[in-house]
Amino acid sequence: MSFLAPFAFAAALFAIPIILMYMLRLRRQEMRVSSTLLWSQVLQDNEANTPWQKLKRNLLLLLQLLILALLVFALARPFVNVPAIRAGQVTVILDASASMNALDAVAGEATRSRWQAAQDEALRIIDTLAEGDRMTLIRAAAVPEIVVSAGTDRAQLRAGVNDASPSQAGADWTAALNVGLASGAGAEDFTLVIISDGGLPADVGLQGTDVDVRYIAVGTSAENTAISALATAALPGNPPQLFGQITNYGTLESQVTLTLLVDDERFDTRNLSIPAGAALPVLVADLPPAFRTIEARITRRVNSPAPDYLPLDDVAYAVAGDGGARRVLIVSGGNVFVEQVFRSLPDVEAIRTVDDIADGFDLYVLDGRTPDPLPDGNLLFINPTGDSPFFRVTDTIEAPSNPRIVDENDPRLRFVDMGGVNFLRVAELAGIDWATPLITIGDDVPLLLAGERDGRRVAILAFDPSESDLPLQIAWPVLIANLTEWFAPAALIDVPDSLRAGEPLTITAPLDADALRITAPDGTTQDFTTADGTIIYNRTDTPGLYRIAVIGAGGNVLSERPFAVNLFDAQESDIAPVAPDALSIAGAQVNAPVTAESGQRELWPLAALAALLVLLLEWYAHHRRQRMPLLAR
Repeated sequence: MSFLAPFAFAAALFAIPIILMYMLRLRRQEMRVSSTLLWSQVLQDNEANTPWQKLKRNLLLLLQLLILALLVFALARPFVNVPAIRAGQVTVILDASASMNALDAVAGEATRSRWQAAQDEALRIIDTLAEGDRMTLIRAAAVPEIVVSAGTDRAQLRAGVNDASPSQAGADWTAALNVGLASGAGAEDFTLVIISDGGLPADVGLQGTDVDVRYIAVGTSAENTAISALATAALPGNPPQLFGQITNYGTLESQVTLTLLVDDERFDTRNLSIPAGAALPVLVADLPPAFRTIEARITRRVNSPAPDYLPLDDVAYAVAGDGGARRVLIVSGGNVFVEQVFRSLPDVEAIRTVDDIADGFDLYVLDGRTPDPLPDGNLLFINPTGDSPFFRVTDTIEAPSNPRIVDENDPRLRFVDMGGVNFLRVAELAGIDWATPLITIGDDVPLLLAGERDGRRVAILAFDPSESDLPLQIAWPVLIANLTEWFAPAALIDVPDSLRAGEPLTITAPLDADALRITAPDGTTQDFTTADGTIIYNRTDTPGLYRIAVIGAGGNVLSERPFAVNLFDAQESDIAPVAPDALSIAGAQVNAPVTAESGQRELWPLAALAALLVLLLEWYAHHRRQRMPLLAR
């Protein structure tokens, strides 16, 4: 045993005044009395309080001296040398991926998680740090987090370990290892310690380094059954169907009960048996045609020989699709500029016809046509030649010039530049009070106007694109893309089935949206403005159902759309722990946590605790002694 602060033993000199206080007694004033018969007790007290008399055995004095000795011992910071993983600069990477939620830290008992076991291992490393050692603590999750950087304060390090928590998504091990490697830059004696169940990707590596990597394994079992896939689909003319898959990653046969909730109502329940190491497909037909959300849940049956140590992947979610690509019908005698621009747009299915107009399209493009009756849907008139319920053609303006955008902030004209565009002729229209001019030419003659009437959106291009040089400008596809988005907005999100936990989501804001609000499964919300058009949402670490609300002018909710986030990660659901001699990291030598180095374990907390206990004993003895004369009477 050694001491980090031996000078603290000088505090033992405080024992001298404590002893002197017990040797000194109170002096009393002498008085003459007529008889001492009734004063015998006073005489005995007077004799006992004679100053500097010989010390007698006193329990309180002994307890107080023991308290002082223990406090001095604690202030001297005693320590013993104990085996340590390494001395110097140590970086500990705590695996915070989803598999660390598995409840198999104690073999055969679903009581403690792997994360709790990892915390215990990290705390043991902290307890063995020597004076001057530095430790960096990194939490490996979807985005690595430096919890404590090059810390020497053990209390701060312990608090960092205890306050950290596991995630419900995968971990970016390449980034975590690179952050850990950077934390030891310039250190002469550096060790990288990984506390994990070994679920690292096969391609992860530390190329070009000679870092000493130590691996501490946690976890005891591979038994886990997971919902590994869940999606919905519908063939034309048929009700939607659910396709799922349940995978048994363990070594024993798993027997589970699958429960399906459609829009929070129980829809189907079935008992399933999955052989060890196998995947079982699940098909559920005839889903309600107008369903919105599906929740699938598996529960281990009582007689199942296989335990299920990771509850996180026992639940999965799916949502109804948005209906696929936007369908556009081009009614035209043949205009290559119109056909090509619509067929070049993403998520647009463009079909051309001469006069056979069918129902069921999101947009009807009438190129030089004014059919009677008009199709029931959104309409884009190009080069109108006849009258319609929405306008009248009154004249033709030859070679107009100077096209001008009326409102440059209108989203339908975003990134559209009409400068230098020439036109051979433009139709002059009447009866268009319901529409808003977007582009004018000449003496404020509407070149492009749009609006809503009779429950549909209508736009009019008052010219033939083939009689202008607009199709040769970048403004042409941009203008048509903006108008198509206004007619039939693309899906808010492009997620065919579901999003994996931790994966960012790209959101395309509708043109009429002022803001978007995303509600997470736990009820927390996040608002976004739509000034930039496209939004990246990266708070998808929690599996569950999220909801996107489109907020319009005045704060009104225009529409709402759910999306699902699931684990669906075989790297996390396959919870078989990797042994210390089996973990491989390209470019690094991974070693078991040997204890060739020496660390220091301080004993002062034990001494301080003992001093507190003795203080309580001294307090009890003092008060008991004061009560004894009263009890005697």
